[in-house]
Amino acid sequence: MKSNWNYPTTVWTGEDRSADLPEACLVAKIKNPLFVTDKDLVTLPMTIKTINNLKKVFKHLSVFSNFSGNPFGKNIMEGVELYNKHQCDGVIAFGGGSALDIGKGIAFMCGQTRPLWDFEDVGDHWKRADENKISPIIAIPTTAGTGSETGRASAIVNETTGVKKIIFHPKFMPTIVILDPLLTIDLPPRITAATGMDALAHNLEAFCAPGFHPMADGIALEGMRLIKNSLSLAVKDGKNIKARTDMLAAASMGSTAFQKGLGAIHSLSHPVNAQFNIHHGLSNAIFMPYVLTFNKNEISERIISICDYLGLEKSFDSFIKWVMDLREEFNIPHKLSDVIDEEKIDLDKLSKMAFDDPSTNGNPKKLTKEDMRTMYQHSISGTLF
Repeated sequence: MKSNWNYPTTVWTGEDRSADLPEACLVAKIKNPLFVTDKDLVTLPMTIKTINNLKKVFKHLSVFSNFSGNPFGKNIMEGVELYNKHQCDGVIAFGGGSALDIGKGIAFMCGQTRPLWDFEDVGDHWKRADENKISPIIAIPTTAGTGSETGRASAIVNETTGVKKIIFHPKFMPTIVILDPLLTIDLPPRITAATGMDALAHNLEAFCAPGFHPMADGIALEGMRLIKNSLSLAVKDGKNIKARTDMLAAASMGSTAFQKGLGAIHSLSHPVNAQFNIHHGLSNAIFMPYVLTFNKNEISERIISICDYLGLEKSFDSFIKWVMDLREEFNIPHKLSDVIDEEKIDLDKLSKMAFDDPSTNGNPKKLTKEDMRTMYQHSISGTLF
């Protein structure tokens, strides 16, 4: 039994830790940073405050924000052009998963000569990179879901094919992560819920993925406990600092754990995100019970052990009920057809994209393209397996 285990980077956590950003730059040896955030976040008071504080320290501060949710490869290359034009020496990635993924991508690609898609997470493609030309990254999440701040990859849509791809390299890992709950208190309940369900999907699929990785399993279990205790509180009261801190931790833990693997929840989600611009956390929440019940024979014992740790009744059905109750509490649609016009869904196309997704290999049950189609059909009709 052979496995390679990797663990995350330095994390600074606590209220108002974003004020320590200049010190983090000093530690990371960044003297001329590129500040990366999305076009919606760049105009918010907390972002403006962060940028202004940095301008007091750095003579030159470049800002890149020409992208939004489910970003494209061309967004990374536009950022690389700005980075190199201003001779930046590091990236500050500030925002949700899209901003963190783009920021990491810019820091990675700024010194590479091969195209972005040459580094897709397939085999050892990451070894094609010149790792000596990857710039340092400081990551500051403003949502608690993707966990991209402790991940070694970015999820980026190929604008030519319309397929969401995973770009991977071990040095995608930020040098320093700052988890500041104050940056998340103004997230609306809907986004808090969707990103929280994303964090749950990461921890859950990592725990259920096959393979020997007890450290990842332990992290995933505790991540799910934090979510059970704090997600509802954060949705109901966004200013609950403890709940917000727990959710930031759970998101980072999910990303740390899923180096073990993900599964069909993500395989089904990525094509929908790329083709219809559906929020990733929302699609994960929609697909979750369909994938769990499809995988029941392979994961029942694992799910029961989760129940034991979370204080739920020790049965597979009680865990499904907990997931369904969460979705109902957060007004998350039960069916894919509730968020996408059924007539626009090309099952053949989506099923192939899902089957080809790198997350498919981590699913506890070996999958075929027809299995993907079947799970899509159930998510459209609303019938669990």
